[in-house]
Amino acid sequence: MAKILFVMTGSDRWTLADGTQHPTGFWAEEAVTPYEAFRAAGHEVVVATPGGVVPPVDKGSLAAEANGGQEAADRIAGALAGMTELQRPVRLEDVDLADYAAVFYPGGHGPMEDLAVDPVSGRVLVETLGSGKPLGVVCHGPAALLAAVTPDGSNAFAGYRVAAFTNAEELLAGLGEKAKWLLQDRLTEAGVDVRVGEPWAPHVVVDRNLVTGQNPASSAPLAAELLKKLG
Repeated sequence: MAKILFVMTGSDRWTLADGTQHPTGFWAEEAVTPYEAFRAAGHEVVVATPGGVVPPVDKGSLAAEANGGQEAADRIAGALAGMTELQRPVRLEDVDLADYAAVFYPGGHGPMEDLAVDPVSGRVLVETLGSGKPLGVVCHGPAALLAAVTPDGSNAFAGYRVAAFTNAEELLAGLGEKAKWLLQDRLTEAGVDVRVGEPWAPHVVVDRNLVTGQNPASSAPLAAELLKKLG
């Protein structure tokens, strides 16, 4: 049994271009689906957040319309309640990568607020990438890649092919016009090769030890790819 590190947002808000605070957190399905896949395969999950705060769930991700109906929403909420690891996160600052076989970043708009500028998370990403250990990042989780800066000032993921929440999806979701910046644009500016799939359809990109997914629908196939890499 391997230990898998879930690095999660500690932010329950996302600051928009006009300065207003949009309530957010992590996206429930993007944490639940991989968690269930990893636990079913016999692995242990450890949650880490900046400062060790309990990661807040985006309430919108628990709504029926976000889950294809009330029955699915209830299942996600029930599964989330059973993820006791969420209530006792470790401090990201205390993480020793040597203790983990793989690292996973779920999305939600929360990472746009904190992990995108968190140097500790950036260091964890740089170390994981260099270690060759499987690294999975989904939806808005790739915002964290923006903080993965090497000593020469370049981004550690420059030249890597990734999937991430797209400009088109942000606009379709109704927040693209209000955002300070768009994830696809920022990643591209950092030299990351964003591969765009159809809006809302599963789209996973594998490049070396990095496995990325575009949106919530990509979390299950991403988890399957990570499990393949874990052997």
